[in-house]
Amino acid sequence: MNYQLSNWTRLVSPSLVAVALVISLAMPALAQTRAQFDLARKRMVEEAVIGAGVTNRRVIDAMLMTPRHEFVEARWRTKAYLDMSLPIGDHQTISSPFIVSYMTESIDPQPADKVLEIGTGSGYQAAVLSPLVKEVYTIEIVEPLGQRAERTLKRLSYANVFTKIGDGFLGWPEHAPFDKIIVTCSPEKVPLPLVQQLKEGGLMVIPVGERYQQTLYLLRKKDGKLESETLRPTLFVPMTGAAEDARQVKPDPLNPQVINGGFEEPAEGKQFVPGWYYERQATLTMDNLAPEGKHYVTFRNREEGQPAHLMQGFPIDGRKISEIDLSAMVKHDSVVHGRERDEMPLVAISFYDESRADMGTVWLGPFRGTAQWHQVSQRLRVPAQAREGILRIGLFGATGEISFDAVQMKAISR
Repeated sequence: MNYQLSNWTRLVSPSLVAVALVISLAMPALAQTRAQFDLARKRMVEEAVIGAGVTNRRVIDAMLMTPRHEFVEARWRTKAYLDMSLPIGDHQTISSPFIVSYMTESIDPQPADKVLEIGTGSGYQAAVLSPLVKEVYTIEIVEPLGQRAERTLKRLSYANVFTKIGDGFLGWPEHAPFDKIIVTCSPEKVPLPLVQQLKEGGLMVIPVGERYQQTLYLLRKKDGKLESETLRPTLFVPMTGAAEDARQVKPDPLNPQVINGGFEEPAEGKQFVPGWYYERQATLTMDNLAPEGKHYVTFRNREEGQPAHLMQGFPIDGRKISEIDLSAMVKHDSVVHGRERDEMPLVAISFYDESRADMGTVWLGPFRGTAQWHQVSQRLRVPAQAREGILRIGLFGATGEISFDAVQMKAISR
């Protein structure tokens, strides 16, 4: 249950936004509604799945045939086919379509596979896996979510998906070993029971790390041990139960900080920017004349509406923190805003309450035209209900080139 994109439509292309608006205004006839959803799903796959680099044809077909709108509440259905996570209740989210397709492709699903999923959530990931493998066993620790997902999966006739209410940290030993394991919530360390239940030669994809600083790994079991491949930085909801009880590094909501705001940490994995996630069209630039250190990040985009950004999550307690001093060094060249009013370069923070409902967005910018390095800063209000934030930098659908360095924030107590 990843929430790499939130309820902020400036992060998606205008065509997807237009599709969502069409759906919301669609005539009530069932056939017409289905046609609109089918069109939206096709565009979502073209732009957020294929366009983001997923190439496995079977996975692409599964994304095309899986009705994501059936796995979200009616009030969110107009946004079901945007590349964003959405609230599903009980402090959880449905993962963005890109991350679902990316994780599915990573485990190379085969028709004879038996797959274990940890974190059923809405049931959407299990539904995507269903036509790709022999059997899917999925576990959800939050009972209302697990029950709702079970009803949805049965209603939609996913007969090879088996659900269970329980602690995913412990796996599902009576059905082990599993050919593949996919974990959609983040523990601090890989749970030993899952390692034991993975078949020799099997694959596991799992986000591991601190609450707001995680890395997605692909693990292969060889001679009883795990070989790991770093995939990309990411942000998932935490694995609760035994995994959360054992967590050693706890979030500090009274002291939110930007991690690697100077972009000096060495690139990890496939050259992704450390500390930041959901990277799109971002390049680490080395320059002895950088405002801070020797590196900064640059975004370049030539096509209106295409994503170009980085994001970073952080804890914050709006009951204790009233404002944030946000600042950054910025330079830009030939920046032109997109066709949509919210396609513009920003340094922005989106806030969320304890249920991960959107509490609004504040920002520095927007930026346009050409300018050399200069500092931008502002004191921004924090909603009292805020419990989490996502910091975003980039072009967000605008065209041109923009660079950022020395991105910082400082909390002001109430």
